Amino acid sequence: MRNFRDMWSRQPTKRLGSEFRERQQLAELSFSPPPILSSQSSSCRTLRRTQGDRFIPNRSAMDLDVAHFNLLREAKENVDANLTEKYRKKLAENLFHDVEVLQTPKILAFHKKPPVPSPGAAAEHPLTESFASPPSRIRKIPQSPDRVLDAPELLDDYYLNLLDWSCKNVVAVALGTTVYLWHAETGAIEQLMSTRHEDDYISSISWAQDGRHIALGLNSREVQLWDTSRICQVRKMVGHSGRVSSLAWNQTILSSGGRDSHIINHDVRVRDHVTSHLIGHCQEVCGLKWSPSGHQLASGGNDNLLHIWDAAASASSAVHLHRLENHQAAVKALAWCPFQANLLASGGGTADRCIKFWNTQSGACINSIDTYSQVCALQWNRHQKELLSSHGFSRNQLILWKYPSMSKLAELTGHTARVLHLAQNPDGTTVVSAAADETLRFWKVFGAAPSPRKAMISEAGDLSLRSINIR
Repeated sequence: MRNFRDMWSRQPTKRLGSEFRERQQLAELSFSPPPILSSQSSSCRTLRRTQGDRFIPNRSAMDLDVAHFNLLREAKENVDANLTEKYRKKLAENLFHDVEVLQTPKILAFHKKPPVPSPGAAAEHPLTESFASPPSRIRKIPQSPDRVLDAPELLDDYYLNLLDWSCKNVVAVALGTTVYLWHAETGAIEQLMSTRHEDDYISSISWAQDGRHIALGLNSREVQLWDTSRICQVRKMVGHSGRVSSLAWNQTILSSGGRDSHIINHDVRVRDHVTSHLIGHCQEVCGLKWSPSGHQLASGGNDNLLHIWDAAASASSAVHLHRLENHQAAVKALAWCPFQANLLASGGGTADRCIKFWNTQSGACINSIDTYSQVCALQWNRHQKELLSSHGFSRNQLILWKYPSMSKLAELTGHTARVLHLAQNPDGTTVVSAAADETLRFWKVFGAAPSPRKAMISEAGDLSLRSINIR
């Protein structure tokens, strides 16, 4: 193998100098073609210069002067001599019908601002508003209540349900032995009833779906049905052996849960009102909610159990559909999802502190989040995928969660004692909270409902996303 240094030292220096002068003279000529070498001499010269190891660069095989000459020649040849000013104008006339187009450095001048529209342009072009930049989707959540009402003698009992909001925009609250009605539109307050005995008290209330009748559970183990339009009692129903701490409506069926651990279904239309007994809990039933479809009933008790009952089977048998034992404390807070069927949220007491999400069709726990405080009540947002929870010790706050990520959107403080009850107004924008500090606070936490057009767009977007996910 030849050495690189030996190969370089063998090249005659005089010959290199003479060849450089020849190349320089050729470059000064007006791009006259270089002399054509004969095939014999060129082949001999190529053979002489390309000898050497193929893997080691051989500088003798590189003609630097010829390469420099060709580079200068290409640079000059790329200049189009025919592109004169007259040619540019002729090109502009044929292509753009404007002679001044090619005289500008850029066809699109981004540095110039667009013209400002006239004040009447929006009226002439109504579609302009629809293509404007959309508003920010991040809504402002008020950190303070919109209204505060005093609620003296509100019982500080975790197992009771003493607050509800009707579809006719009337808030009912039980204060000790008396039930009051607060009309949200007018602000008027009226007393519905009071118990006959001083040692008796209201332990649960629930509006019927017609917004006119209301059911009251008492410590004296009876259930009363009242007509609020006439301020009179319609009927009284018995069957429990302990106080009635929870109530839930499903059309004309009223379900009641008591300290006797029983759940009784009443048909308020007939004389023999008891249609079935649901036996599954061993302690007080403090949470009771029917699903929006009316097909399932969820019940939570002080025995840390959550039961799912089938409406079709409950009339003939008292066997629960699912028995869920994941909570480590009393289960009072229950809320059915308004936008997804068979999705239930439940909250546990002080020893549990968790919000759990259930698929009530299969009985599987979908998710569980530790809130680090007692969960007293839950309310779903009807317009967006959000959940509001109220808590006890130590901060006595309300937390707005984004579902399903369960990231905190806001924490609402103001109550000085545990927030025992939550209720939502008919349009789903405002939530009222009742706490052991004997106050009612109204929070505009959910915002206004979307317009029909935005709802259609959102629904179409959801359908398109669902169609993409085919597996």
